[in-house]
Amino acid sequence: MIFAFESSAKPASVALCSDGELLGHYFQNSGLTHSRTLLSMAESLLKNLGIRPSDIDLIAVAYGPGSFTGVRIGVSAAKGLAWGADKPICGVSTLEAMAYQVQEPGLLICSVMDARRSQVYNALFESTGDTPVRHTDDRAISLEELAAELQRPGARIPDLPLLLVGDGALMSYDYLTSAGVPCRMAPTIMRSQTAYGVALAALHTEPISAINLEPSYLRPSQAERELGSK
Repeated sequence: MIFAFESSAKPASVALCSDGELLGHYFQNSGLTHSRTLLSMAESLLKNLGIRPSDIDLIAVAYGPGSFTGVRIGVSAAKGLAWGADKPICGVSTLEAMAYQVQEPGLLICSVMDARRSQVYNALFESTGDTPVRHTDDRAISLEELAAELQRPGARIPDLPLLLVGDGALMSYDYLTSAGVPCRMAPTIMRSQTAYGVALAALHTEPISAINLEPSYLRPSQAERELGSK
């Protein structure tokens, strides 16, 4: 049984899965800080399903990229539960977790999150209907660079219909279509980052000890940039 957390962007969610089957999923996109919502959703989900922390086999969490604060809150909550219940933990890429939500085979999945500063967090995957095949590392990239890469499909990037997922899907769709890159956005219910996607990705990820799990931010925070410029 996998208990998963997702708080890398504006929405926050928790999910409980058993052998890949979704038992419960709480999702909230209220704009409230995740420190106020994530743990209360987790406690409520477990209580309503009659599940005790001791019943859980694995804790999973999206460890980034994404909002620095959101990722930190999610990782901290997951590590706290793993330590308290003495359970293994699994950190998965936010971008990869979104790709797992796409069940239609034969697509090039473009996971995109708004990274601000004229960039998106991005990775490309080929959908198979089951386990997505990764074609790029997680990266912070400009939309101009992304469009140039997608305009030249080849051995590294397969020439497949392009599907956009993530909170950067709309801005990416507008830019890519204006650049002559045909694409479509996933339906809204599949577009957001969710704990269910995290749980699906965790099925194919090696668990580790909670002490070894660290967030993946891909680039320095604003505070670190300001400190480095002094």
